[in-house]
Amino acid sequence: MSIRRHPLLLPILMALTFAAALGSITLGAVPLSPARMVAVLTGGGDEVARAILLDLRLPRMLLGLIVGGMLGLAGAALQGYLRNPLAEPSVLGASNAAALGAVCALYFGLAQLHPIVLPILAIITSLIAIAALFLLAGPSESPLTLILAGIAVATLTGAGISLSLNLSPNPFAAMEIMNWLMGSLENRSYAHVWIAFPCVLIGAALLIADGSSLDALTLGEEGAQALGVDLGKARLRMMLGVAIGVGGAVAVSGAIGFVGLIVPHLVRPLTDRSPSAVLLPSLLGGAALLTFADIGVRLIPTSSELKLGVLTALLGVPVFLVHLMRERRLW
Repeated sequence: MSIRRHPLLLPILMALTFAAALGSITLGAVPLSPARMVAVLTGGGDEVARAILLDLRLPRMLLGLIVGGMLGLAGAALQGYLRNPLAEPSVLGASNAAALGAVCALYFGLAQLHPIVLPILAIITSLIAIAALFLLAGPSESPLTLILAGIAVATLTGAGISLSLNLSPNPFAAMEIMNWLMGSLENRSYAHVWIAFPCVLIGAALLIADGSSLDALTLGEEGAQALGVDLGKARLRMMLGVAIGVGGAVAVSGAIGFVGLIVPHLVRPLTDRSPSAVLLPSLLGGAALLTFADIGVRLIPTSSELKLGVLTALLGVPVFLVHLMRERRLW
């Protein structure tokens, strides 16, 4: 029986995730001594330290782990399902559609009514995009058909975002939309954690449940059907998992790219390259990568905090290109 993963892969990823979580709590623009942090974590401490640790850094750390894990898992699942190493949540239009819902909430001022309005609209538009994807793809189970339909949905939602910026009633509204589109975990609260966590939990469960189907699909649609895989149900679980999980994640973080693309490529060489073996490592790797990136945007000296989506793009593109040149013959 072949070894599905390197025996140290999961322990190392769990250690990196723990280190990222610890760093997110202890590091920031405002330095806190270890004594003040220990005092807060043991139930005491001064009000300023408690506010920084418990009200600002802790929910930000939790969201970094939740959002990063979901993006990494969704990228790995889609690359396995579509058998395309360039697949990520934006390929099916889920990320763009969630962004469009959030932009609509900002454009029409609905986000001011209640903090939950923005993520709810993001999730709803993501589900609508997946429904449109089903209609465009029709009864076909072909990954190519789904990719083409996803490109159409992503292009349409991207046009909607551009239209909202073009027709923005004032420069302040346009600036707010642009800041959200660049992605950030700044000024997030526990309310955002409770909004994202159930969506990510449901989405992750649906995607992980498809592991055996993803492995069967490496033999092609006919081979998977011969092994007893119901392609229709597998596609439904995949689409709902991506829509709900990524929609909930993007709703609270804004548009953050390249995590779902690069993380599966980094962990895949340490597995037997079967899609199911990459899922859990990608979840842990995505959580660690995004949390470390969020620490970086806080520590990089700039006049205003660098947006998280900008940093992930700056880091992700060169890493992906180097890895692509090294691994291209294995695909």
